[in-house]
Amino acid sequence: MLAAGQSIDQVRVQLSRWVASGRVVRIHEGWYTLNEPFRRARIDTKVVASTIKEGSYVSLQSALEFHGLIPEHVAETACVTTGRPLTVDSPFGRIRYRHIKRDAFFGYMRVGNGLQQAYVAKPEKALLDLVYLTPGSEDRAYLNELRLQQTHTLDLDTMQGMAVRFHAPRLERTVDLIRQLIGEV
Repeated sequence: MLAAGQSIDQVRVQLSRWVASGRVVRIHEGWYTLNEPFRRARIDTKVVASTIKEGSYVSLQSALEFHGLIPEHVAETACVTTGRPLTVDSPFGRIRYRHIKRDAFFGYMRVGNGLQQAYVAKPEKALLDLVYLTPGSEDRAYLNELRLQQTHTLDLDTMQGMAVRFHAPRLERTVDLIRQLIGEV
């Protein structure tokens, strides 16, 4: 957008000067933001993650933390995408994109306020994505290690339907195990 009507080389030179002077911060290839004293709004890493790689949403432990389902702070923003995996070390933290099959790319919502909006997995989908992408995670010990909290907010019937859409029987078994663990049999 900055190059509209101008030489892209001139824009690159100017961006380099702004970065060197500290007015602009480079987030990732082609993505920049104003530095702290010149910025009016706080940058949300979820928004940055949703913007850098089109066709992605925040999921896994990052979404579980966002929904209050795990007690730990997650240092890395984890996303899923149908595209290639990617790791971005930005000034706002590490963002990791994990590949997921096209059939499993659903179950997310838009969150945020004003101009800063991000796509984040629904809590049930974040848990299923985590189990799907983590080898050996469909057992009781792994689920206990997550120390799930606020499980009353999970809609296990919705989660069961989502597990079926994955076409992965181990996820359906995991939902049954989660029902047992939270005492809803």
